[in-house]
Amino acid sequence: MSEKTVFAGFGGQGIISLGQIWGYFGMKEGKEVSFFPFYGAEKRGGIARANCIVSDEGIASPIISKADSVVVMNQDSLSGCVSVLAEGGLLLVNSSLVDLDALDPASVGLAPEKGGSWKDRFRVVQVAAGEIAAKLGSVKTANMVMLGALARLTGALSLDSVDSILTGFFPKSKQALVPLNASAIRAGMNIASM
Repeated sequence: MSEKTVFAGFGGQGIISLGQIWGYFGMKEGKEVSFFPFYGAEKRGGIARANCIVSDEGIASPIISKADSVVVMNQDSLSGCVSVLAEGGLLLVNSSLVDLDALDPASVGLAPEKGGSWKDRFRVVQVAAGEIAAKLGSVKTANMVMLGALARLTGALSLDSVDSILTGFFPKSKQALVPLNASAIRAGMNIASM
């Protein structure tokens, strides 16, 4: 098993943290992982992306030319993510901020083929991560909602020990964040199983 994932959004959405935690879960589950973040110079609002690979075997390079899955947290990241997603790959979209109908397929070289739309080329799943996170108590956990959904939809991670793994990830000064983040991950897993 190997899952190549691109996480994308804007600074302040927790994209880099999402990639780090995804990789940390992978390590704790005995997988080989790579994490390759890149972001703009802006503290908030600039681009934020992370390439992550979770695999049962060694990983030759952290660079992802064709992703098995992409997590799109904002509208501006949609076209870039679609262009790197492999045919049949998972397009996991934060529908709280992303309107799939606003993407011009021709802008990413995905003009509809005869007999089908560009959406037919990918496994498209929309999750209202912002709304779900707000109901849990903090919209800042929308990234964790998406992590739970990604794990359930790809099967790349089991997430059997969410609380203990998050406890190990967060420093002592941030331990109060564990229950809320764990709840957000579980909410994402539950939504994705519907």
